[in-house]
Amino acid sequence: MKYSFRKDNDWLLIITTFLLAGFGLVMVFSASYPLGLGQTVPNPYSFIQRQLLWFVLAVLAFLVVMHFPYRFYRKMSPIIILISIFALFLVLLPWFGVTIGGAQRWIQLGPLRIQPSEFVKIGMIIYLAQVYSQKQAYIDQFVKGVMPPLVVVGFVFGLIMMQPDLGTATSILLVTFFLVFFSGAKWRHLIGLGVVGATLFIVFAMSAPYRVRRLTSYQDPFADPMGDGHQVIQSYIAMAHGGLSGTGLGQSVQKLYYLPEAHTDFILAIVAEELGLLGVLIVLGLHALILIRGVMIGAKCKSPFGSLLAFGIVFQIAVQIIFNIGAVTGMLPITGIPLPLISNGGSSLFFTLVSLAILANISRNNIRQIRLKENKEETQLSAS
Repeated sequence: MKYSFRKDNDWLLIITTFLLAGFGLVMVFSASYPLGLGQTVPNPYSFIQRQLLWFVLAVLAFLVVMHFPYRFYRKMSPIIILISIFALFLVLLPWFGVTIGGAQRWIQLGPLRIQPSEFVKIGMIIYLAQVYSQKQAYIDQFVKGVMPPLVVVGFVFGLIMMQPDLGTATSILLVTFFLVFFSGAKWRHLIGLGVVGATLFIVFAMSAPYRVRRLTSYQDPFADPMGDGHQVIQSYIAMAHGGLSGTGLGQSVQKLYYLPEAHTDFILAIVAEELGLLGVLIVLGLHALILIRGVMIGAKCKSPFGSLLAFGIVFQIAVQIIFNIGAVTGMLPITGIPLPLISNGGSSLFFTLVSLAILANISRNNIRQIRLKENKEETQLSAS
C-alpha cells in the first residue's frame, strides 16, 4: 500500500527543527561578526560561511536519514560502535588530531573540522538501544542483562576523557543511565550505577586543577571576576542588558570581545541581550516542543529498539540543553557543551540534525503503523 509523502512526515518535528536551525544561523552570524573582523585576515563572514557549509551538508543528510528505515541501525550497531571507537583513537594521534584551547578533540578534513565525539553520542545511543532491546527477557539480571554494554560505555568514557572533554563524557554517562532505566532495570541496579557514575565524575573532575576551579567558581564568580568567574559575569551583564525585549538583533555589546565564546557555548546570552527574555523563551519553547514530541514518538513506538532509540536521542538533546543553560546562567559549571541547533559548531549541528532525522523516521513508521491498523479495521468492518 502506498502512503502520501506529506501525510507520513512528522511536520511538527521537522518544521520546529529547521526553525531552530535557521535561527541558529542568524545568531551565529550576529555573534561571530566582530570576532571575524578581529582575525589576522579580517573576514566578518568566516564563521557563518563554515556554519552554512555544515548546514547544507546537514540538510542533505537529514533528508536521506529521515527516509532510511531506523531498524537497519540495529544490524549496523556493531559497525557504528567500532567506527566510534576508531574515531576516538584517531583524534588522539598527533598527526590527525587538532588541538584548540588545550583540548585535542577534532580531526581536520580539508575545510571541515570534525569533532568525533558528536558522532559517538548518537553511535552510543544506537548501540545501547540495540543491546538492551535484545536483553529484555533478562534485563533484571545485572551481570547478564545490564552490565555487558557498560564495559563499552566505560571504555568510550575513558577515551573521551583523554581529549579531555568531561562535559561530553558526562552527558554520555547520563544518557546511558536513562536508557538502562527505560530498559526496565531494577532500582537497586540503577542506584548502584548512579553511585558508580557519580564517583567517576568526581574522580575525573578532581584530577585536574582547572576542572576543580570550574566546579567551584560558578558558585561565586565574583570571587575571581578577571579569572574563572569572568565568562559567567559577562553573561550576566548580557542578559541584564537585554531585559525583556532586548536591544535589537545585531545590537549586542557583550559580543564585542567582552564575552568569550559568544558564538558557541554562550550564544544564549547573546540571544538574551539582543532579543531579550522573550527571545530566550521562544528558543527554549521550540526546544521543549522537540523534546515533548520526541517523548511521544518513543512512547508510541511498538518496537523496543525504536522506543529506546527515540528516548536516547531525546535525553541526549535534553542533557545538552540543561548543561548549556546551566553554564550560561551560572547555575552549573561551564562544560563546553553547545546549545543544540543554535551554537556555532559544524559537527554539533550536523549530528544533531542526523539524530532528529532518525527520530523523524521513527515517527513516520509510527504513523504508518497506525494507518495500517485503521485500514485493517475499516476493511474488517466493511466485510462484516
